Amino acid sequence: MFRNQYDTDVTTWSPAGRLFQVEYAMEAVKQGSAAIGLRSKTHVVLACVNKANSELSSHQKKIFKVDDHIGVAIAGLTADGRVLSRYMRSECINYNYTYESPLPVGRLVVQLADKAQVCTQRSWKRPYGVGLLVGGLDESGAHLYYNCPSGNYFEYQAFAIGSRSQAAKTYLERRFENFTNSSREDLIKDALIATRETLQGEKLRSSICTIAVVGVEEPFHILDQDTVQKLIDAFEIVGQDEPPAAEPDVATEPGAAAEEGAGAGGDGAGQGAVAEPDVAPMDI
Repeated sequence: MFRNQYDTDVTTWSPAGRLFQVEYAMEAVKQGSAAIGLRSKTHVVLACVNKANSELSSHQKKIFKVDDHIGVAIAGLTADGRVLSRYMRSECINYNYTYESPLPVGRLVVQLADKAQVCTQRSWKRPYGVGLLVGGLDESGAHLYYNCPSGNYFEYQAFAIGSRSQAAKTYLERRFENFTNSSREDLIKDALIATRETLQGEKLRSSICTIAVVGVEEPFHILDQDTVQKLIDAFEIVGQDEPPAAEPDVATEPGAAAEEGAGAGGDGAGQGAVAEPDVAPMDI
């Protein structure tokens, strides 16, 4: 996509003060399949959507183990994500060899952001076209960071990147206040539901999603497909049991309204008009 004469070089500023090549790299993150991260006081859960190029091919790996206490989920150009994850793994090994202690998550994220920033300031380089959700646990607790191709980084309670990630972020924004004290199972459940929100009606299966967990006394590991499928089945059973329970309530409302009489019908309509504004802000 050729925009104008100011987007041919990463070091060329536009009159509006923009670096278009960096913005294109950030756009590449939005084109990748979704990646989601959540954290509580004791655990971090990473999830991603696996997309294959065709039915005959396998999907590309999108969650990488960096160290026993750090993992990363990527969205965007997978090759760039693989190179950066290898760099992060090397930094963790060198730090552990030198200081005989695990590398703090925040320090690794700063080093990664500095590496990405260099590519925005060299005419012979290009920005990394990948966004990374870095989740880890250190002495200060659980952390979840987002590293941007521009070199910026942000710490989040929960976040989603990639294509159709807005639906997942909407769900996470409604639930994030409960994440701090959530258990490991609740975090995984919320991660699966947020992943399902990005599928636009496609059924959630273990073959199209990957879940990874790191926590207190639990090294970073990726859950196998059988475990993920059992969790998906359990959560979907709960979701299917809820609507039948609500149907009898809806069915009894007309009968109750008939017994109240015509006079009560006007009051019921007034109550319905009041209830709708209460629901709308929650949906937004």
